[in-house]
Amino acid sequence: MNHPGTWIRVCSLDELEPLWGEAALVGDEQLAILLLPNGGLYAVDNRDPVTGSFVMSRGIVGSRGDRFTIASPLHKQVYDLETGECFTTAEYSLRTYPVRVEDGEVHVHLSEAA
Repeated sequence: MNHPGTWIRVCSLDELEPLWGEAALVGDEQLAILLLPNGGLYAVDNRDPVTGSFVMSRGIVGSRGDRFTIASPLHKQVYDLETGECFTTAEYSLRTYPVRVEDGEVHVHLSEAA
């Protein structure tokens, strides 16, 4: 899939701990980077869509069926890690970012609009 914009190195994969989010400033965006025990890697906005606080890296990782989720640590809204859809309050959504690993390094894609 072609993504116009820029891939930016964030960290080494071995710096991430499964189920423990890490906050990263990537360009002008503050992201939450999440590694799952199965090796899945996700990047979402660190800004809680409800409160505006930068806390999603401290969210609670879980699942709904076969979908991996993160719950806000403040008011517990639950978001799909892949799509950003909020399962608990439809009017909210969490911005997600493409993420990849190359040569053991985690890269996040920022669109030109970001």
